[in-house]
Order: sequence, then C-alpha cells, then structure tokens
Amino acid sequence: MSFVTKRRILFGDCDPAGIVYTPRISYFVIEAVHDFLAHALGGPAIREIFAMGILPPARALSIEFLAPMAWDEVIDIEVRSGDLTTSSFSFCVEARNAAHDVTFRATLTQVAVSPESKRPIPLPQALRDALSAT
Repeated sequence: MSFVTKRRILFGDCDPAGIVYTPRISYFVIEAVHDFLAHALGGPAIREIFAMGILPPARALSIEFLAPMAWDEVIDIEVRSGDLTTSSFSFCVEARNAAHDVTFRATLTQVAVSPESKRPIPLPQALRDALSAT
C-alpha cells in the first residue's frame, strides 16, 4: 500500500531560474514522509514517534533527480514503507508532475535511537506494526 500527498512548489523553493533549488528536494522528501507517518500512526508524526520513546535521526538520504520542477507546479509525492531492520526503518519516495512524469525518486532511512544514550535501540512494536500495515 502506498500513500500520496501533494506539494505545491513555492517561489522560495526555486533558484533564480525558477527551477527547484536542489537542496529543497530533501525538504519535500522529509515533509512527505512525515505526512505518511501521520497517516500510518494516526497523529502528528514526530510527536507519535517521540511518545514511543525514540528519536528518529536520518541515517541515509538518497535522491535521484529526473525532471525539473518549477514555481507554482503541483507534484504528487508517493511514499511507501521500505526495509525494516532491528533498529532502522526506510521509505521509498517518488514524485510526479501533472504530466505524470517522475520528477525525483528518493530513499530515506531513519534509526530508532534512545533519547538517553543516543544509541540505536530496537524499533518499538507499534512503529513496526504501523509501517508493516501500510
């Protein structure tokens, strides 16, 4: 199962040529993953994760740029749950423009970290269940 959210390209997302400034795409990925998690967890994503007793820092982010995106364009961003390991969870993200062209693909991997020790810990079962069900 996948989750789709929409994102309008804002003027501030763009470089002087009116095309999305490359680093802004990482924000798009993280925003879409947060929307996905809020849907999967039934509440504000980061608050729900903090309530499980973990911090979720990113371990890896990979983005492949496939087509330009311009100011005021609306893109659909699809998020799917990826690999789940003992202490990490991943997402696959793909954006499409109005013509249904893929504009970027990304993967994001986060780690369940103890707030006290700042060391990896096992994924809470509630998070594992929510990500396995989607």
